[in-house]
Amino acid sequence: MTQTVELQQLIDQLLQTAGVQQNENLVRQLVETSLGLGTDPASRLNMKISAAALQEMRAAFNIFERFAEVPKVSIFGSARTALDDPTAEQAETVARRMADLGWMSVTGAGPGIMEAAARGAGPQKALGVSIRLPFEEEPSEVHANGNQHVAMKYFFTRKLMLVKESRGFVCLPGGFGTLDETFELLTLQQTGKMIPAPIVLLDRPGGTFWHGLQKYVTEELEAGGLITKGDLDRVLITESVDAAITEITTFWRNYHSIRWIDNTLVFRLRNDPTEAEITQLNEQFGPLLESGQFQRTAAHPLEIKDMDVPDLPRIKAVFAKRKVGELHRVIRTLNNFKTPAVSLD
Repeated sequence: MTQTVELQQLIDQLLQTAGVQQNENLVRQLVETSLGLGTDPASRLNMKISAAALQEMRAAFNIFERFAEVPKVSIFGSARTALDDPTAEQAETVARRMADLGWMSVTGAGPGIMEAAARGAGPQKALGVSIRLPFEEEPSEVHANGNQHVAMKYFFTRKLMLVKESRGFVCLPGGFGTLDETFELLTLQQTGKMIPAPIVLLDRPGGTFWHGLQKYVTEELEAGGLITKGDLDRVLITESVDAAITEITTFWRNYHSIRWIDNTLVFRLRNDPTEAEITQLNEQFGPLLESGQFQRTAAHPLEIKDMDVPDLPRIKAVFAKRKVGELHRVIRTLNNFKTPAVSLD
């Protein structure tokens, strides 16, 4: 869409009249894109998809924003699983124990595993993102008041919200939808399109569901050169609720977050590493770097400007972007440093 000076002035006036005071440049982009769709030869279907997706994301963002400072775990699993099934009982136990630790559980707000997890979390600690399907049941009673539940028309917007805000993921056995969500996680982690986070594939005692997937990934995908050897190492396959919870909580023991600044990756930590620990990083993970070494650094001016945890200790490195799938190995080493345990808050 070619903008005239008059149109730019009208957009400026619109933003001012609407009271837009934050992220004005991004709001301007949204307005310009919407107007562009109106002048493009876009079909009515494409317009409806765009409008519904934006409306749904806005509704979801508003719900999640209220709990921005609360750590969250997403729990995936079959809608067809009976509530007395061992996997449903595991989902309920995980959610309840994570709630006791101050975590919220994010689910698809449907029956089966999702309902079990929501029950375990309880109404105050359960967030639901359901999908509107002609054959799907209504959201579980945990989400009956709607204050912590949003219904979405499209799977892609739903998956965004099921993944975007969570610091950990527990996948229990399920069908195409569960596998879709699980492979989405693996793809996003492998390609560096989401922050590194722990992924647990939790099965019933004696179950073979996830080990069957592991066998297929190893013997077909890995052996065929379709993925990198060890790509599945970033997940924990277990039958133990204790192991699942430990995997999620210890992932954040020392590691806090990352941020790319130009071609440099900055790791924000809860504890300052020793010189010996930095030397260990360079010896162990030097091949993952494009150039240089891991080294201590102060907060970058952009981090200070954004108030992006500027007081935390940091290390930086010019990480090879084609190797971002290996970040989980670096983070696990950072978490194994002999530093005192720190609360996630």
